[in-house]
Amino acid sequence: MKSITLSIFLLFTMVSYSQIKPTLGADRLKSNDQKLLLKANSTINTSAFRNIGPSIMSGRVVDIEVNPTEPTEFYVAYASGGVWHTVNNGQSFIPIFDSTTSLIVGDIAVNWKNRIIWVGTGEVNSSRSSYAGIGVFKSDNNGKTWDYLGLPESHHIGKILLSPNDPNTAWVAALGHLYSENKDRGIYKTIDGGKTWKHTLYIDANTGGVDIDIDAKNTTTLYAAMWYKTRSASNFVEAGKTSGIYKSTNGGDSWTLISTASSGFPNGEGVGRIGLAVFPENPSIVYAIVDNNFHQADTAIKKSTDTSRYVLQDFKNLNTDQFLALDDRKLSAFIKSPRNGLPTKYTATGIKEDVKSGKLTASCIWDYLYDANTALFETPIIGAELYRSEDGGASWKKTHDKPINLYSTYGYYFGKVFISPTNSNKVVITGVGILLSTDGGKTFKEIGKENVHSDFHYAWMNGSKDGHMIIGNDGGCNISYDNGEHWFKANTPAVGQFYNIAVDMAKPYNVYGGLQDNGTWLGASTTKENYDWYDGGQNPYTMINGGDGMQVQVDWRDNKTVYSGSQFGVYSRQNLQTKERKSIRPSRDLGEAALRYNWQTPILLSRHNQDVFYYGSNKFHRSMNKGDSLVALTADLTTNPSQGDVPFGTLTTMSESPLHFGLIYVGTDDGNIQVSKDGGYNFTIVNQKLPKGLYVSRVVASAFSESRVYATLNGYRNDHFNAYVFVSEDYGTTWKQIMKDLPLEAVNVITEDNSSSQVLYVGTDAGLYVSIDGGASSMLWNKGLPNSVPIHDIVIQARENEIVLGTHGRSIYISKLDDIHKQLQPKK
Repeated sequence: MKSITLSIFLLFTMVSYSQIKPTLGADRLKSNDQKLLLKANSTINTSAFRNIGPSIMSGRVVDIEVNPTEPTEFYVAYASGGVWHTVNNGQSFIPIFDSTTSLIVGDIAVNWKNRIIWVGTGEVNSSRSSYAGIGVFKSDNNGKTWDYLGLPESHHIGKILLSPNDPNTAWVAALGHLYSENKDRGIYKTIDGGKTWKHTLYIDANTGGVDIDIDAKNTTTLYAAMWYKTRSASNFVEAGKTSGIYKSTNGGDSWTLISTASSGFPNGEGVGRIGLAVFPENPSIVYAIVDNNFHQADTAIKKSTDTSRYVLQDFKNLNTDQFLALDDRKLSAFIKSPRNGLPTKYTATGIKEDVKSGKLTASCIWDYLYDANTALFETPIIGAELYRSEDGGASWKKTHDKPINLYSTYGYYFGKVFISPTNSNKVVITGVGILLSTDGGKTFKEIGKENVHSDFHYAWMNGSKDGHMIIGNDGGCNISYDNGEHWFKANTPAVGQFYNIAVDMAKPYNVYGGLQDNGTWLGASTTKENYDWYDGGQNPYTMINGGDGMQVQVDWRDNKTVYSGSQFGVYSRQNLQTKERKSIRPSRDLGEAALRYNWQTPILLSRHNQDVFYYGSNKFHRSMNKGDSLVALTADLTTNPSQGDVPFGTLTTMSESPLHFGLIYVGTDDGNIQVSKDGGYNFTIVNQKLPKGLYVSRVVASAFSESRVYATLNGYRNDHFNAYVFVSEDYGTTWKQIMKDLPLEAVNVITEDNSSSQVLYVGTDAGLYVSIDGGASSMLWNKGLPNSVPIHDIVIQARENEIVLGTHGRSIYISKLDDIHKQLQPKK
């Protein structure tokens, strides 16, 4: 293997451990040269990966661009799956963005006159799985080659708007960094095809451009939506007083705020994400949808409308007298309902006695049941509101009298409005559902019917054929020809966003995986996707649970007992043959401090005894009976950080030594790594000499040396993308950084080879890297993969000598390890 010079590159990877700073865009661009070097020097990039799907559930669509004269041709942009092109109405697609340095897409724009495609990288939807881009790209040959146009600090791009008159003029709504302040956000304009940019609208370091639209009859008039938000690992502020609508009458060279307090549009700290749409035939008509984060009046907060039962809101802010006055029959029914999850030992009489005596507080039920998942639905904000202006934004009027109830409480994830190009009263708004109005927003009808996934992000309406629509959601792309009465899917690309994967020991072995908003699925490792399954009626993949699919563990003794679940630790054990299922989740008593659960709560099945099951909240839990009962063996294993509205201070990763039963490592989202040598009864912190405050994405006990352990740290939640991989040879007492030549890509996973202690596999937010010298150097392995694909999990199936990749945007890939192992054999 050729030696790699590191002197220049090490400059990029140095960091002050006392303060986690965002990685500079310029350094990320330079880092791509290092990636190219790791590819050029790679001796293992010979075996090709094959994609085994699945495609049936697709992935999150963020934008669609349709040929206005031939709408069977269109482009689809996926949040982390790149850009795809179809010319046959979605029957098949080809990827056209795979050669670039990022598959993370925020928006695309197409000049259909000259066939020039613009792509803004970095998803704008601001979720925990919205990854940063690197700027803007342009192609004039349908994606065969791409030119990079700059804006590396934009990170997340909400909209690219092309001038209908001048192919060299374009505007970009740049939201900016997700997890840190930066000044490179707002509205940018180019008049030379992207060679240079002028920053024409800037508010402050936390307010970015999220949408922009144009007056089709007077293209010097534009409207821009600015959005104030801050996000950290522990808290998300989704609205602020600097959110608002701006108008330009000189081609975007200067801007004026038009959503003033006297305009009729919401104003102040509660104004969240805004989406815009200008009616082409009469551009005085402008629609704006806003995520209104002002709280509802107390009379509007949802409590039980059914006098026969209670709902959770009925228990909020009660004092002792109010709690004791609760109806015993209704309280008893609430306690006994399996849906509410209260321990079965409690009764209405018993709880009231404990509240009366002071043993429990009057808020005990609310405190027990209110968690991060509940917060998604119980926070009493106003939510989605649609406004219409008929005088070019000078004044605004809310279109509807009744609440829309479209966003739940996470309008930051949606925030778009779409208007028919020929009918100013035909409007579509997207959220958890998708609503159509034909009376200018006075009333709405849900059109997301059967065969359509929830969580919508885009809608296109055909001005030449009323009723023809193409929409995008978290489950891909759908097409209708009757205004949403019926839909068919256009979901042939394998663009699933996997968080975690596992394999079993069946023949052929199966691959299991949890996906973003698409549940957990399993399929055979030999799968070759084609359309024949339509005739047979059986897709090669089977869904085994819903929600956001998370971690999976399989009992190899029968390959039928599977542990899987959804976000924030909602897991179950099921038998795939008998369909028997049992919920698995730690319990606690009323009045005890709430447990904290990571979005991807870690679980682990001991391979020494597969009746033993481990579970991580902010504590370490163990079951000796397959999860039938869980015991918390520890106190809080995190730093117990201050809490916001995002769960923080949680376990993220667990590993048990394959060589020693009960030698267990855990890592947390606030940077702790701890080791237990007695099965989890006692843990010792071992990360004192590692970088502080970074998310521990993996801790992995070695299968070759009992005292060896690996750790990877991830700074994504600080917009810090340096690669951190460490090894310890003494149970974590001391650490050494390895694979120092990796490019600036946040690391998600490390896995040991099945036959050589010298071979390591590392997955980052942009690729797969291999070391065959114990971490002294790295090589890129991407044959058969997109150039920069997010790798979230890596599993070795030792019996078949195969590596399995769970990607966050391009489903699952498999390759043989034979070529790598041949390189390690002694030469004759």
